[in-house]
Amino acid sequence: MRMSFVPAGVVCLLLTSGASVYGENKPIVVEQGRYSIHLLLHKIGTESYTVTETAPERLVMTTTSTLSDRGMKRTSDVKLEMMGPLYTPVLLEQKSSGAAGEDESRSEVEGGSVSVMERGVARTMRKPAVAFMGFGSMPASLQMMMMRYWRFHHQPVRLPMLRASEKALPLEIKLVGHDAFSVNGRMVRLTRYTVANLMFGREIVWMNDSGRLAALMTFGGGLPQEEILEGYESVEPELENSGVRQEMLDLDDLDREVQPLATGAFAIVGARLIDGTGSAAIENSVVMVRDGRIVAVGKAGAVKVPVGMRVIHAEGKSLLPGLWEMHVHYSGVEFGPALLAAGVTTARDCGGEFEFLTTVRRKIDKDHALGPRLLLAGLIDSGGPLGFGYVDVKTPAEAVEAVDTYADAKFEQIKVYTQIQPDVLKAISEEAHKRGMTVTGHVPAAVNAFGGIADGMDQINHLQFVTRAMIPEGSSGPVDLESERAKSLIALLKEKQIVVDPTLGWGEMAGHPKNVEVASFEPGIDAAPFTLSSKFKAMGVPAADEAKWRERMATNVKVVGALYRAGVTIVPGSDTGLLGYGLDRELELYVQAGMTPMAAIQSATIVPARVMKLDGESGSIEVGKRADMVLVDGNPLERISDIRRVVSVVTDGRMYDSKRLGRSVGFAR
Repeated sequence: MRMSFVPAGVVCLLLTSGASVYGENKPIVVEQGRYSIHLLLHKIGTESYTVTETAPERLVMTTTSTLSDRGMKRTSDVKLEMMGPLYTPVLLEQKSSGAAGEDESRSEVEGGSVSVMERGVARTMRKPAVAFMGFGSMPASLQMMMMRYWRFHHQPVRLPMLRASEKALPLEIKLVGHDAFSVNGRMVRLTRYTVANLMFGREIVWMNDSGRLAALMTFGGGLPQEEILEGYESVEPELENSGVRQEMLDLDDLDREVQPLATGAFAIVGARLIDGTGSAAIENSVVMVRDGRIVAVGKAGAVKVPVGMRVIHAEGKSLLPGLWEMHVHYSGVEFGPALLAAGVTTARDCGGEFEFLTTVRRKIDKDHALGPRLLLAGLIDSGGPLGFGYVDVKTPAEAVEAVDTYADAKFEQIKVYTQIQPDVLKAISEEAHKRGMTVTGHVPAAVNAFGGIADGMDQINHLQFVTRAMIPEGSSGPVDLESERAKSLIALLKEKQIVVDPTLGWGEMAGHPKNVEVASFEPGIDAAPFTLSSKFKAMGVPAADEAKWRERMATNVKVVGALYRAGVTIVPGSDTGLLGYGLDRELELYVQAGMTPMAAIQSATIVPARVMKLDGESGSIEVGKRADMVLVDGNPLERISDIRRVVSVVTDGRMYDSKRLGRSVGFAR
């Protein structure tokens, strides 16, 4: 295999003519490379590619990616054929298989038209003069060819992609800077680009002077992912630092694009006030804000607005405390406007990249950058092929050190994951509690919910860890809420004040049958940018499993209802579901489970504020509290789905237009 590091000035792709060789049907290998694939900075696989010249000015690239994410293996094969000296694509085939099933996509140029088959959706279109081929998540080698094509076509401001939907926006590729690193004792210069509209959020791509893609970072496509060319692994930390700095520059761009409607002192007048305390709604209310705090609350007439104070008229609308999203993986600065647009003013991250999270949290807090207040749960696992994330501990001593690192960085919680052993879990819990932190997360595979609570867990992410513990060991179910085991667990959750974050909506989205339209249960999909909507529409299981899906959802809803009636604390989170709208869906499912709309609203406002010990300053609309509020069109006390109809949001005393926030990152709110 050719070495991946190529000194500056050497042309990476060596095109050679050789008629006699082609006559012997012996393609020439002109380039090879290998990338390591990382998820949350944890290596999960590799990508290898080979480029051959099969005829004069005809290149074929084949790519194979193999990865294992927490034990779920997946293989993807890509074939790209290009004609001419400018890398013009004429055929792209992409096949993948693994635990989630098989998938196949294909694009082909025939004369002046292009036929595309992408995840079961077909389209034929006229071929633009300049356009590239690609599907969803593109491997690094394919993005490298895309970057070369873009360069050779004079770096157009917008590069169309040949996709199966006309909603796919053209790529916007921008040269944003240069970085220099010492690689194998030699200084290497990399050119840094951002790529928008390929994945949700702007990717960051580094190209070397030889035309090779040295690394890429996908911050916003779901969970943070990276790919690094063989030979550049030693500068991975420096690349990460550069990527985070670039993200902050991208956030500055968003801040300039979306200006607040009101700041300083203003009054919201005429709205139906649902203050989050559980008190009856106040019709025709007045809420006054000054310098980021709520200074007056009451009925119009009882509260006098000072002469000269700006008035925001909100007749016919409902004013609620800002919503709390209690399970998000904050994977890019574009998450900020998207969450704010949905009325989310506080978000708990349940596992992300340390440097990015602490940097963006500081920028939001200190510079008032666009984004909700962030609360951080530091992820810890025990590594290996089933491990998740970068922090890998195997002994109690390592566990204590990891907790202290997060505590010193002012993380509010520790999030444990599934490979942690009981002695390590106990050490994590003891040290976290000593440092004033709580412990949330997955119940480790070595114990069940009973054992996890005994070992110090304060909270549980995902309902599945509760329902599993309700079923006797060795049994496959179903859950019997009348069984002694189920009753015992519910009583324990209540007694120990364990907080449950069910993520019902994510289970519904990830497990929906392919023949069930996503919009039938998540109408927000139609307002999401194509980079997100196409991802979720392609998810799902075979149609034959529809009955099982509906049965499983019905069971989960019943369990949440039983927990609620028993007084177990429930907080809503959408995990990696549809950004912003996923929280709305969670609350709709809670109402189906038997919560009143008021209780569902409180589960996303004052309840999580109490859980995170911040109810003294947040979670309700009361005098003296932080001015975090959301204004919606309609009455969510009568129709919880009205919580989707956000008009504007107030975060730390700054009011923004919801539609403008959403549109800044591609949502059509």
